[in-house]
This record gives sequence, structure tokens and C-alpha cells, in this order.
Amino acid sequence: MGLLIKNIGKSYGDKKVLSNLSLSCKKGEIIGLLGLNGAGKTTLMKILTGINSKWTGEIFFNGLDLRKKLKHIQQITGYLPENNPLYEELYVSEYLLFISKLYKINTPKLEKIISITGLSEFKNYKIEKLSKGYKQRVGIAAAIIHDPELLILDEPTTGLDPNQIIEIRKLIRTLGEEKTVIFSSHILQEVEALCTRVILLHKGEIVLDSPLDKLRNPNKQIIKVTFDYRVETEAIEKLPFVKNVKNTFEFEYEILFETNKDQRSKVFDFAHENELKIINLQHKNETLEGVFKNLTEN
Repeated sequence: MGLLIKNIGKSYGDKKVLSNLSLSCKKGEIIGLLGLNGAGKTTLMKILTGINSKWTGEIFFNGLDLRKKLKHIQQITGYLPENNPLYEELYVSEYLLFISKLYKINTPKLEKIISITGLSEFKNYKIEKLSKGYKQRVGIAAAIIHDPELLILDEPTTGLDPNQIIEIRKLIRTLGEEKTVIFSSHILQEVEALCTRVILLHKGEIVLDSPLDKLRNPNKQIIKVTFDYRVETEAIEKLPFVKNVKNTFEFEYEILFETNKDQRSKVFDFAHENELKIINLQHKNETLEGVFKNLTEN
């Protein structure tokens, strides 16, 4: 049945952080939760995990009311907060055993969890001796030690190097095959590389909720071109299929076409007809970055 959120509202004094927010999530989805700082992402995660209890609306997980069955839902929820608090003086295996006791797990599958998260080589290391990437792995291991059905990850790749990011991505993808995963990030490339669905929050409201593949619009393309001379945007707008033209810097332009046919040859012909030289010419489909920018500009 998954997660159902209905008309959630949250304010801090006179400041409204979430406003009538509704969505549903199901098993097997990796949902990227996006938004500018202050959009309400972390507030929503704290509500879902029971850390923040003062809110309006309704939340159900597998048909259970969060207000009435909070402890039970917490027992089937895994949470990795952004700051990933750890008892760094403990050894990795010692810390995970401690966490399993908090969940009252009689026979924790420590070796399995340690193996899944790539910590086998470091299980007898003190956490304080680990790199940032391996500390994140410990945090994820602690979040899944009780085999939760819902996994909430707040900025899990912050501060990691490229190799560590790739490894954490693989781990989250594996976990997402059997669980509902909500993944918060401000890095758009992370969401594009990892998530199956994108939810964009802006000023406490959902302004986008879409499968990721539908955002890659094959019928829209942007041609980035640099000429050797300034051109009036009105002249470029006369090209077929042009939706919008931006003069981004001096002699540089971004041209939005609404067609699936590559328009670089048309831009080349335009330059030739107007005795212009092309210094640079690039083609790209509309991306999540463009969608994000358009929906959060005001």
C-alpha cells in the first residue's frame, strides 16, 4: 500500500513551511525530493519520522495512521539524517549491534548488513577512523539494520568524493528494489542518476511530481551557440520551431526549439546567411536542471 500523505501543513509561528501537501509513494520507488533551501524538504522528513509532531493533515503508511501508530511505523522506517550522528568512539560492528538492540532485534543480521553496505573490511575499525564515505555507509547500515519498509535519506552523498558517490548510488538502487525510498538532495545530477520519480517542493508546495523519464522531453531541445558578433534575438526567433531565445552573455545565445529533429544545421544556415561565424555550437535536450530553474524562479 505504501505511503499516503494528505493535506500536510506546517508553520513555525507566522511562517508557513508546508501548505496542503499531498502525495503517495509505493514500494520499489526511489523518489527524489528536490527544492531550494527552505522549501520544506527536511521539515517533511522530520514529520514522516515522527521527530516533528506538530502538523496538520493525515499520513498513513500501509494503511496505518502515523498519529495513532507512530511507534509501529517508526519500527518499519529507516532514517539517515543529513548530519548523520554517530557514536564515533565505538567500533563499526559494536555500533550496529547497539542500534539493533534499540530496535529490540534478538538475532540481528549484522554480517549481512555489514556486507551489503561494503563495511566488511572495516567492521573492527573505530568509526572515528573512517572516511566521510564510510561513515555514510555506517549511517545507512544503521538505517536498514531492522529491514525497514520505508527508507528516508536526507542528503546521503553530501561531502563524498566521486567514487564514493557512485558506490552509495549503487547501494541505494539495490535497497530501492525492495523498499520505498525517499531521497532528499540539492544536487540535480544525483537525482537524475538515481531516482525513478521527482517531487519538487517550492515554498512549501509541490510544484512538480513526475516520473523522471517523462521529464526528459524528446520534443524540446536547446541549442547553445556563440557567434562572432551580436545578433538581435528577434532575428533568431524567426527560425522554424523556435519557442524562446536568450542572449546569455555577449555573443552567446540559448535557443529553445520545440521539435525532435536536431536543429543545429538550421542554426548553421542562419549564421551563413547572416555572414556570422560560429565559435561554439552545442545541442542538448531539456533537462531536470531546466525544469527546476523554470519552476523555482519566483
